[in-house]
Amino acid sequence: MATSKEDMQNDKLTYRRFEEGDQDWGSFAKKIFKEDTSHKCPTYVHRTPPCQGSCPSGEDIRGYLDIVRGIEKPPEGVSMQEYAFRRSTDANPFPSMMGRVCPAPCQDGCNRNQVEDFVGINSVEQYIGDTAFTEGFKFDNSAKMTGKKVAIIGGGPAGMAAAYQLRRKGIASTIFDDHAELGGMMRYGIPGYRTPRPQLNNECQRILDMGDIETRMNTRVGKDVAVADLEKEFDAVLWALGCKSGRGLFLDDWNDTPNCVSAVDFLEQFNKGDMKYTANKILCVGGGDTSIDVVSVARRIGTLKDFNENPEDSATGASTHGDVDDSAKTACDSVVLTALFKQEDMTAAEHEVQDALIEGVTIMNEVMPVEIIKDANGRATALKLVDSKFENNMPVAVEGGKEYIVEADLIVAAIGQTGDMTGVEDFDNGRGLIDADNFYRVPGKEGHFVCGDIVRPHLLTTAIGQASIVSDTIEAYMNNSKVDKRPKVDVHHFELGEKLEEAGLHVDAYDVADHKDDAQRGTETSSYAIHNFEDRSSQEIISTDEMFLGHFEYVNRNLRSTDVPSSDDVLGHFAERQAGLTEDAAIAEAGRCMSCGMCFECDNCVIYCPQDAVFKVKKGEATTGRYVDTDYSKCIGCHICSDVCPTGYIDMALGDA
Repeated sequence: MATSKEDMQNDKLTYRRFEEGDQDWGSFAKKIFKEDTSHKCPTYVHRTPPCQGSCPSGEDIRGYLDIVRGIEKPPEGVSMQEYAFRRSTDANPFPSMMGRVCPAPCQDGCNRNQVEDFVGINSVEQYIGDTAFTEGFKFDNSAKMTGKKVAIIGGGPAGMAAAYQLRRKGIASTIFDDHAELGGMMRYGIPGYRTPRPQLNNECQRILDMGDIETRMNTRVGKDVAVADLEKEFDAVLWALGCKSGRGLFLDDWNDTPNCVSAVDFLEQFNKGDMKYTANKILCVGGGDTSIDVVSVARRIGTLKDFNENPEDSATGASTHGDVDDSAKTACDSVVLTALFKQEDMTAAEHEVQDALIEGVTIMNEVMPVEIIKDANGRATALKLVDSKFENNMPVAVEGGKEYIVEADLIVAAIGQTGDMTGVEDFDNGRGLIDADNFYRVPGKEGHFVCGDIVRPHLLTTAIGQASIVSDTIEAYMNNSKVDKRPKVDVHHFELGEKLEEAGLHVDAYDVADHKDDAQRGTETSSYAIHNFEDRSSQEIISTDEMFLGHFEYVNRNLRSTDVPSSDDVLGHFAERQAGLTEDAAIAEAGRCMSCGMCFECDNCVIYCPQDAVFKVKKGEATTGRYVDTDYSKCIGCHICSDVCPTGYIDMALGDA
């Protein structure tokens, strides 16, 4: 968990690796030895950092941060910005979008939280994505086409990411989507002031520009085209429908009350440009990011001074708004968000909650709806709520608690989503979703695969991560090969062998016939092996107890500026909320990364080795992950290099305990 703001402001945190008395051996067995006789020497071990292990799409976060900060050098002729873009998009083709709206579980997992505060990973990712936009970077499309083709149902983040990963494997695709434009929830579920359309359009188009990716827009599978026809035309079908049917409140008469609508419908009509204003009193039940978007949109679009229509008509697409003179608008009298949880426990990002409060939203916490209050015409006029708490993971009314009546002209439910399975009911698992096995194959449906929210609604980056995995599964299916077991840490790992090849440091092929008479067991003088290096990145995530945190000084985070209007200024305010970092600020923020599990060339091991056994690799032979080496004829196994390694890159091995 991140250090509190108060502690960050008032204390310069310090770190002690050892406490008083730690110089004394704790057991009699250890006391009888006069010196270390373990015969262990340093081995350089690559592990996955927790930021990457926490990222559902498995981005090589440490990698692109090290590139931006200048630790990992790009190949000749490639700029830092383009190289960081390549590394970032190996896993996720939407750096501009994810840098803005991902709730960043990577930052929660960041080991820097144990020093003072997490690294602003999102802000650096936004810098990478926005620079790619302005510089016109393109994706590599050099993969030889296999002649195979996949039908992808859904043009949202999952479907688009799958098309991207499949194209990199030489597999063509056609994307079917029932909207006019690509982007899915990034376009129709999130307001443009959070996902600016120029950048979104660019990131979608960049995927299409790879070629061999076709689109059939305004086309609904199961209605406009039959599943059986797709099975005949394509070698595989990937379901990436997303979930665009909002759940209603679990109250009597919800479905029969006209002015009770879902957040999905409300936001889609706004994002399509068909809803330019809303009712005077808006009440949203939720607590997540979607509910924040609903109330923030309501504050921005306001209502008409002479509003006299049914607000659900524009919120559900039954009617559309034309151009409206701003002088005819006024702010809503009441925009209220209710949540079952305490404010600090809401699933919405903390900064989004705070922004909504600044914009004039009223937030009621730890309350649950119990009744829709209606007028003689059956329309909702208010929602009755009561104080609540959680028991057995379910909300229950607090005995003797307060009761609240909140007036509303429109009640919006933002409590979850399901898929719209109309026309494809054979794939419905009974919950409005599609079942998947561990490799995202649809059980019992040969040649059908699935990924994204239609498996289980979650984060955009989760859908993108699943798209990467399912692309591997589809490739194996096309090749009639067995699907490999996924690694324990399923991420896009840094590969030292590839880095050496990129730097022109080739590892020779090994032929046992050439070495069957070799008497030596070591590889330190051999060109067919990467000497004293072990890659555990697919098995292990490194924690701070393996690192030397005392190396890292207190450094404040470089914050992005935000444009959050006050309640008096929010009406009609659609400027982008999150401004990006400058190049200097992005480099500085990336410099706060501790490069957990990978050498970042601090020289501690070289400086502190008492035997000069640890040495820098010659300049022409060095690269990331191969910066230092060990002369085992000099090493006495003192462990000092391991103790002073900030990143936990050095293990003592090669001997008996």
